[in-house]
Amino acid sequence: MSGEARGHLAMLCFSALVAGSFSLGSLVANEMAPLALTAVRFAIAALVIAAVAAATTGVPRSALAAPWRYLVLGGTFAAYFVLMFEGLKTAPPVSAAAVFTLTPMVAALAGWVILRQVTTARTASALCIGALGALWVIFRADWSALRAFEVGRGEAIYFVGCVAHAVYIPMVRRLNRGEPAVVFTLGTLLAGCAVLTVIGWPALRATDWAGLRPLVWVTILYVAVFASAATFVLTQYAAMRLPSAKVMAYTYLTPSWVILWEIALGHGAPRWLVMVGVSLTIVALRMLLRPDPDRPRAGRPRGTRAPSSGAPPAA
Repeated sequence: MSGEARGHLAMLCFSALVAGSFSLGSLVANEMAPLALTAVRFAIAALVIAAVAAATTGVPRSALAAPWRYLVLGGTFAAYFVLMFEGLKTAPPVSAAAVFTLTPMVAALAGWVILRQVTTARTASALCIGALGALWVIFRADWSALRAFEVGRGEAIYFVGCVAHAVYIPMVRRLNRGEPAVVFTLGTLLAGCAVLTVIGWPALRATDWAGLRPLVWVTILYVAVFASAATFVLTQYAAMRLPSAKVMAYTYLTPSWVILWEIALGHGAPRWLVMVGVSLTIVALRMLLRPDPDRPRAGRPRGTRAPSSGAPPAA
């Protein structure tokens, strides 16, 4: 497989794994502080990635250069996860997943500002179609709510987090200096864990860890291992091989995956009008994944090198 094809495969796995955090997260979002939950998930994910790094590439001394890079990326992604669980306190899982599909449009803008990546006319059209589908789901196929632009509090909070996620994607390519994806992920997780521990220390101390029900621990482990450690590596791996807008294009699959999660958990499927919006997001994904022979090749920003060949092939 070519590097670009492996990037697409990485993001396909990403979309499937991240969807579970919406359904599971909504079940436990009100049982502990988002700061505490996110700090623990980052700590567990860091342990998992550290073990993977030790067994594969190791941590070269060169990866310790300019540690501020990890603080920037870790803090940005930590903000996304905290705001996600804050939003899930009130936003339904499918609606929150639809908010997540707005990130490709923001990622395309961030990709231009940070990397000067140019978005083609077809890509821009696909982003608009996907945004319309997302808005239709967010407003629950209610024309009156759409006309009044009545956005729920949870959706609004989560959207701010999605902006942080979208900015994170081009920043990975901008700040990476040739480190393997697993090593760069480890630095990001450790830095994010440190930031969350300092800021969320009162919430960590106030949490009754022994009194948490089993479902909370299942959710913590899932989001730490599958929706954090694995998706961190997959996202960083793909971000080094695909334009920012195409990396985030796979978020358009998230509502469909979440609907399957909701059905599996016995919560039922949304009404058919909502499925119209979901269908539009899938159309947008197909448009974005078609090759762009006329797309200008994005220039590599100064201060960065070509992706390391030591990136984990499993992604």
